[in-house]
Amino acid sequence: MAHFAKIENGIVTHVIVVANEDCGGGDFPTSEPIGQAFIASLGIEGEWKQTSFSRRFRGDFAGCGLIYRADADVFVSPMPVVNEINTP
Repeated sequence: MAHFAKIENGIVTHVIVVANEDCGGGDFPTSEPIGQAFIASLGIEGEWKQTSFSRRFRGDFAGCGLIYRADADVFVSPMPVVNEINTP
């Protein structure tokens, strides 16, 4: 099975599973454009990037809320918000 993440404004909003045969039966990166074309053929719009459950490529496995860094072609967790506390 191949996993594809929908990217909106640099954020993962959905992750779907696509059968290997619907990705040409090959490995990444060859499988990605075939999988993207399959997703589009279903009428599902948007920017979709293949992600690796085993983390073999593109850093972290994409989950909703993760960030896609196009400059590095990786999925990363968002930085935690740190509250500064002013102490005397």
